[in-house]
Amino acid sequence: MAESYNTIEYIELGRLFLDPFNPRLGHARTESPLTQDQLMERMRTWSLEELGVSFLQNGFWPQEAVIVVKEKLYGSTCQLVVVEGNRRIAALKYLKQAKDGCLVPRTWKKLVEGSQIEDSLFTAVPFILAHSREKVNSFLGFRHVTGIKQWAPAEKAEFIARMVDENNMSFEEIRKQIGSHTDVVRRNYIAYRILQQINDLEIDVSEEGLDKRFSVLFLSLREAGVQQFLGVNIKAEPEVARTPISDDNIQNLSDFVEWLFGSERGGPLFTDSRSVGNFGRILANDDAIEYLRSVREPSFDLALQKAGIENEEIENQLKEASNQMELALSRLHLHRDSEAIQKAIRRLALNAKEIVLKFPKIATELGLTDKNDA
Repeated sequence: MAESYNTIEYIELGRLFLDPFNPRLGHARTESPLTQDQLMERMRTWSLEELGVSFLQNGFWPQEAVIVVKEKLYGSTCQLVVVEGNRRIAALKYLKQAKDGCLVPRTWKKLVEGSQIEDSLFTAVPFILAHSREKVNSFLGFRHVTGIKQWAPAEKAEFIARMVDENNMSFEEIRKQIGSHTDVVRRNYIAYRILQQINDLEIDVSEEGLDKRFSVLFLSLREAGVQQFLGVNIKAEPEVARTPISDDNIQNLSDFVEWLFGSERGGPLFTDSRSVGNFGRILANDDAIEYLRSVREPSFDLALQKAGIENEEIENQLKEASNQMELALSRLHLHRDSEAIQKAIRRLALNAKEIVLKFPKIATELGLTDKNDA
């Protein structure tokens, strides 16, 4: 049965604890709980000041009540841990520290200067108590994974992974809770578990870099070439997907990480996520893989050539140009007086001639060979 959130209660700010397992903290930081002070420091860059301004002007609206659960924290007795609304609570804590004259960033000192702050802002914080994290998961999933206040890609995947690993939920059960698709849920889980395996590799890739490029990793798993190269079963159920890369493919994973995320030797092989499809096709070609492994700073374009992809792309481009020309020919006679069309034709003719002259045999067949070259 879904959790019902009807009763808003009020509590003193100091009794609310920030969540050290908040998915927004990143995939690695949630494994070893940060202290409350460390959490405050981590969250300084989360645009908290805009919330502080809103609180000073409008107070804390009951409609924005935070959601909390009772949990043992840091090995002590049960505490009220905020599972939804951590930014709001962190902003309130910074405001209170600034008001009390504590050491805080200068921006917070400026916010409270000359402000008349009601004590109730810190003594009557609206909250709703949920029975457990499991009970609130469907709300958080819909709000932050598929809803209007979405987390970053890595944060979504980390949330889904916890639902699988900690709550023993199936991909189908998660799909129903958060309103997504089963294959998307599964791919998020597999991508996150691959990220965990990457953490175990001794590769010089920053955690920030991994988080920023996570969406590219997620997209790449759609490609058959990537699945084949890594040995990933993209249809696996949780018990198999929990370790998506086997020991036999760890070296391939190491190479994959260097090409996708970059390393101390250089940047990633490509930066445009639209190149993911071609990256998968490169990884499906043995000659292209051998080239990538043999060069210190490989070129994405040259890897495409090695895989024979560039020839195919040029062929498709020329075919498309021919198709467009044939379409234009059917109506061209109706616009002979158009100066704009005449200008376009001149440009087309020059480009077409330049293309033909690069192929002497075809140029000779068409009578376009320069007589002086004879």
